[in-house]
Amino acid sequence: MASRSGDRRLAVVAFAAAVLLSAAEGLGVNWGTMASHPLPPRAVVRMLQDNGISKVKLFDADAGTMEALAGSGVEVMVAIPNNLLDLLTDYDAARDWVHENVSRYSFDGGVNIKYVAVGNEPFLSSLNGTFLNVTFPALQNIQRALYDAGHGDTIKATVPLNADVYNSPENMQVPSAGRFRPDIAGLMTEIVQFLNQSGAPFTVNIYPFLSLYGNDNFPLDYAFFDGTTSPVVDTNGIQYTNVFDANFDTLVSALVAAGVGGLPVVVGEVGWPTDGDKHARADLAQRFYAGLLRKLASNAGTPLRPNQYVEVYLFSLVDEDAKSVAPGNFERHWGILRYDGQPKYAMDLAGQGRDTALVAARGVAYLPRAWCVLNPSATPDAMSRVGDNVNYACTYADCTSLGYGSTCNGMDAAGNASYAFNAYFQVQNQVEESCGFQGLAVQTQQDPSTNACNFTIQIEPSAAAGRRPAAVAVTVATAMLISVLAAMVTTP
Repeated sequence: MASRSGDRRLAVVAFAAAVLLSAAEGLGVNWGTMASHPLPPRAVVRMLQDNGISKVKLFDADAGTMEALAGSGVEVMVAIPNNLLDLLTDYDAARDWVHENVSRYSFDGGVNIKYVAVGNEPFLSSLNGTFLNVTFPALQNIQRALYDAGHGDTIKATVPLNADVYNSPENMQVPSAGRFRPDIAGLMTEIVQFLNQSGAPFTVNIYPFLSLYGNDNFPLDYAFFDGTTSPVVDTNGIQYTNVFDANFDTLVSALVAAGVGGLPVVVGEVGWPTDGDKHARADLAQRFYAGLLRKLASNAGTPLRPNQYVEVYLFSLVDEDAKSVAPGNFERHWGILRYDGQPKYAMDLAGQGRDTALVAARGVAYLPRAWCVLNPSATPDAMSRVGDNVNYACTYADCTSLGYGSTCNGMDAAGNASYAFNAYFQVQNQVEESCGFQGLAVQTQQDPSTNACNFTIQIEPSAAAGRRPAAVAVTVATAMLISVLAAMVTTP
């Protein structure tokens, strides 16, 4: 009797472990490389393995990245950037792309490619239809080329799409009324039917943070997974207590309306940033991920697709200081890890709520312990040019942490100038001439960081894949931040 009881307990433990393992196997991350000093690809792959992350989604097919992934066993979604979609409407070009970026790595001990992402959010409303006529032909050609190369049964082409491709009508804002956006409904129906026929999933990017961003009337707790005081009640009686489930099921309803209600859905991007906005904070990111990972581990699914695991790629692995900030200053702070591969907060990828830290990147080499700050002995004549110099520094380096609601927003004018000068100094690999600013700046070995604001020291160029510093893209949002900072530091 005691033996049977013990056997049952062992069986329960084994079953629970198997469920947990199967849930963890579905978790992936996005690996972006839009950084002035990206981590070496091999260090990133080792970090993925150290953390038990078995899937990764890329934004291109960079040879260095793919070579680092070879032999790792990590499942890969390799990507075709939007600017190549027009070219790939020609089948010969698509065949060449597959040969160069898929077949090349398909060997024993090569890259475990599972998906090819054809474009990235090509139907965003803000793109004004630029890729409407080329995305579907490119998708068809890539899938055909995969079949012709002998990969089509195991590697599927999909299109990562933003959640703005579907919505509910103004007079019925509930998930069950979900339909594809009227201006692209016909095209989307063709695409999802093609995906269904080829055996590929629908890939969607869902961002509860963006529902909250810029909308002070959006209920904060509805963006998370720990309950809400204002659930959305659908006409079918289903109560939605978080926007992720509501958004996902709006897509499910749109798929049903398009005749492919059983099409698998992969969440290509979901995450929470830690800087660049009043709601982009590490504590809120930790809260969001704790709820999401707990949900995934329980195989809860969503009300319209219950009791099933949702395949998810977290966005993103590391911060990227050269990303466009057109959507907002938070764009450079999506990483669950800092730019140097250091964890930002405790995070249990298994979704069991344990207070565990991610394993940091190993073997990262930094530039010397030196910072560039405002020279306290600068002459009045030099100080009259501080605004222009801050403007210059923030044009070529990342100053988004100085914006409203950000981690470094509380400093005085001198602190703002110092942060800008140091950001530029680090991006330029601490070259002596990069800490001049017309006599306004001076190097120091004393860390100017505050409790809230970190003055970074960059990774050594040799540890950053040997890339040279590049100008950070200047957008309207960047320009506005720069002008505000310049005004602050010149105001007496």
